[in-house]
Amino acid sequence: MRKQFCLFLLLLFVAELAVLWHFAMQDYDEVQDAVAVNEVIHTLQDDWRNLETHRNRTALDYVVLDGGGAVLFRTKPGLSESIHQAILHRDTILDVPGEGKVLIYNDAAGKQQAGRQAAVAGLGILIAVQTGACLVYYFYLERNVIRPFRQLKDFAGRIAEGNLDIPLKMDRFNLFGAFTESFDIMRAELKRARRAEAQANAAKKELVAELSHDIKTPIASIQAAAEVGAALAQRVGRDSGAALEQGRPMAAGIRENYLQIIRKAEQINTLVSNLFTAALEEMEQLSVTPIDMPSGELRELLESADYLHRAMIPDIPECLLYADRLRLQQVFDNLFANSYKYANTEIEIRLRTGDGCLAVEIVDQGGGIGEEELPLLKEKFKRGKNTEKIEGAGLGLYISDYFMRAMQGALVVENGGKGLKVTVMILLSGYRSGAETAR
Repeated sequence: MRKQFCLFLLLLFVAELAVLWHFAMQDYDEVQDAVAVNEVIHTLQDDWRNLETHRNRTALDYVVLDGGGAVLFRTKPGLSESIHQAILHRDTILDVPGEGKVLIYNDAAGKQQAGRQAAVAGLGILIAVQTGACLVYYFYLERNVIRPFRQLKDFAGRIAEGNLDIPLKMDRFNLFGAFTESFDIMRAELKRARRAEAQANAAKKELVAELSHDIKTPIASIQAAAEVGAALAQRVGRDSGAALEQGRPMAAGIRENYLQIIRKAEQINTLVSNLFTAALEEMEQLSVTPIDMPSGELRELLESADYLHRAMIPDIPECLLYADRLRLQQVFDNLFANSYKYANTEIEIRLRTGDGCLAVEIVDQGGGIGEEELPLLKEKFKRGKNTEKIEGAGLGLYISDYFMRAMQGALVVENGGKGLKVTVMILLSGYRSGAETAR
């Protein structure tokens, strides 16, 4: 189709050039027809005495003059009527033997005008045909090229928006039929891949649920064994006689260790339960449910987090906190675990109130980190340069910061003194937002 159309346009262009060439090369200053001229001379001689009855038997126009130059006869008005005018108009001037002169009109200008009109008409027809052909080809391109590409554009927009259900309309006989069919095959493959991804995610969640169930079983066993051990330690301490008075503190310490195991097992059991509703990499899905809790419970959380007993817990001001006990325990566990792992020094705990919060400052003596790295520590998978040789995922501070923001508090990381200072800002109950209060 394209080759035939281009050939057709080329032929039209050649025809236009031919018309212009013919018009340019035409010579309109041609010699009068000798036969017709002789016919005029003979008829004039025959009719000279009675020119009123003279009739023009040729296609020529002429004017007849007598010997003095007066006009005796004309075939039509507007012709040269003197020798001077005939010379200027390049008319043919002939003598009528013995009578006068005849001025045969030179019609070259008229022929030139007629030729020009014929050329213009021919060019007009050719240009009209060319324009019509171009319009026909434009509509052909609109239907077979532009419209399919416009449909592809709309189709790509739907794909970008995630709509994979609407197929791409195809015309197999179209120039781009196979091309558009390939795009629709791509849509079908994307839809199949997305369905497979959804099935894989569902399978992953089922696997997490199954593993969570399996993990709960040994945790329950550990918790039960710890409860038995705590009960036995309590019985040993109660049944010891006066002679074994010095053994009672030892039994009390053993029982406290068992109780610590029980608390940690309960915490692990709660955390494992979260795996039913959230993947580990999607921390935002972990629910945070802050409630009012007395500040006295903070000591138990700090003691539970500091299982190596490297910090002295100061007196805690009496107030009512707004926090999720489980998530706050996780925050302290992460902070103490980081201090044990990276600083490995004694830990100082400071408490202060202000700005509607109870601030718990946890300070180690590990030298801190570079100031330019501080803003990055609360981002996912970010760690300081001094931790490259120590195993870790870079999620502890990220998770802790998320939990504190969800509880309307804050987590502030900065260098303080000889090490790193992390401040846990716990919101006081009377300062929680109106939206949370209404809830």
